[in-house]
Amino acid sequence: MKEETFFLVREDVLPEAMRKTLEVKQLIERKKAESVAEAVQRVDMSRSAYYKYRDAVFPFHTMVNERIITLFFHLEDRSGTLSQLLAVVASAGCNVLTIHQTIPLQGRANVTLSLNTNGMKEDINSVMAKLKRLEFVEKVEILGSGA
Repeated sequence: MKEETFFLVREDVLPEAMRKTLEVKQLIERKKAESVAEAVQRVDMSRSAYYKYRDAVFPFHTMVNERIITLFFHLEDRSGTLSQLLAVVASAGCNVLTIHQTIPLQGRANVTLSLNTNGMKEDINSVMAKLKRLEFVEKVEILGSGA
C-alpha cells in the first residue's frame, strides 16, 4: 500500500476539475446548495468527477487552521482492534473526540474517529502510514477536517 503524501499547490496550476471540486465543497459547506447534484450542476461539473477528487483536494486553510480531523476505517472484526487503533492515535498525541463503530457484518466493521490534533507530535502522513500498516486495517481515509 502506497503511503499518502500531501502537497501544497497553487490554485492556478490545479486542473479545472479539482478547482470545481473545491467550489462544490464550498457551496455545500456554506449551504448555498442543498445537494451534491445541485452543487455540481451549478459549477458545470459531473458528479463522477466530483466524487473522484472530493477526498483528495482540500483548501489550504482547512489543513492549517483546523485542529479536528475525522478518519474513516474499514477493519477486520478481531478482538482488540479498536484498542490497537486507539493506541496508535494516542501515541501520536491526538485526543479522541468521538468514536462511531458499526456492528460487524461478514467479519468487517467501519469505524469513524473524530480527533483533536492540537497536541499531535507527528505529521498526519506519518500517522496515516502507521494506521495503514496495522494488519487488520483494510482502509483508512481522511473524511474531513473542521472545528
